[in-house]
Amino acid sequence: MIHIVAKNEPSKAKERLLRISAVLLSLVASGIVIACMGKNPFMVFWKIITGSIGKKYYFTQTVHKAIPLTMLSLGIAMAFRMKFWNIGADGQFYMGAFGAAFIAFKFPGLPMPVMLPLMLVASVICGGLWATLASFFKNKFGASETLVTLMLNYIATKWVTYLQYGPWKRPDGFPRMPRFPDAAILPKTGGIHIGWILTIICIAITYVIFKKTKLGYEIDVIGESKSTARYAGINVTKVTFIAVFLSGALCGMAGMMQASAMEKSLTYQLSGGLGFTAVITTWLGQLNPLIITAVSFLFSMLIQGGSGLQASMGIQPTMAQVIQGIIIFFVLGSEFFLKYKFVWTSSKNKEVSSSDQTAPSEESSSESEKEEK
Repeated sequence: MIHIVAKNEPSKAKERLLRISAVLLSLVASGIVIACMGKNPFMVFWKIITGSIGKKYYFTQTVHKAIPLTMLSLGIAMAFRMKFWNIGADGQFYMGAFGAAFIAFKFPGLPMPVMLPLMLVASVICGGLWATLASFFKNKFGASETLVTLMLNYIATKWVTYLQYGPWKRPDGFPRMPRFPDAAILPKTGGIHIGWILTIICIAITYVIFKKTKLGYEIDVIGESKSTARYAGINVTKVTFIAVFLSGALCGMAGMMQASAMEKSLTYQLSGGLGFTAVITTWLGQLNPLIITAVSFLFSMLIQGGSGLQASMGIQPTMAQVIQGIIIFFVLGSEFFLKYKFVWTSSKNKEVSSSDQTAPSEESSSESEKEEK
């Protein structure tokens, strides 16, 4: 019989080695899948790399994809470290974009130095409050935050869809929202919109919060045990609301940057499923802002490089998603083997162990009989 047994926590060196081995094995498995399609796996991997960072234009597009993915991943990590399973990054992304669009459409005459900060504040408030709805229902009624945040995604998307086909539809009747005024569009530097600067600032702030502040310590303690946190005098409800608000705020900022810099408007297709991809990159990044940044960039390379596979090699762009799935499978599998191991127990061992257990009882019974005599 095979049993799954928990094992002692491995050393950091073994942990890193196992995770690196998982990634390498995932690439080997991806190569086998590509080879079964009749394509050269080395050529496919090379095309993904050159199609994502081989030229300045490709690199720019990769960074543009990495910016919102990193911001969403940072937001999710803020909640996940507390074991508050925020699966609603997509909804918070849309509500943040909605807040920014509201400022852009209602106050089109504002100058850029006033317009952009107001849009950023509105996105933070809308994204943060949308996330805290799940926290409220969890604390008040014990509702599952996973289900609530997931359902809120659809509400946010349908709200934006309603605006696009209703009140905010273009004056000419075309089912699309108007373009943002020029003052509401993020400027570029080096061919990349300045959202990359905001993202780096958020990475640094998030890292400091997690590693150097009382709030980060309290978030980690709550994630380990709420009862321990209460015993230590931590206001669990207050810290939960703050952390969840910050989680939604970061996701909302991602929506603002995507709407302002890339779409230059608001649309119900703004996200493209990035919120769900961010859950994966957050988990693979081990909830560490620096590792999350690297993983998000690598996934952005897969997305950007995979989009050019059809033109260059006749492979569907979804092949990049297949590679992503294989990587996820192997990395999550490595997480299992970090905590558990398989133990083979033969039937003979069971018989021996059972006989060992019965023998003392027989001896003790015979001894007791002698004492009675």
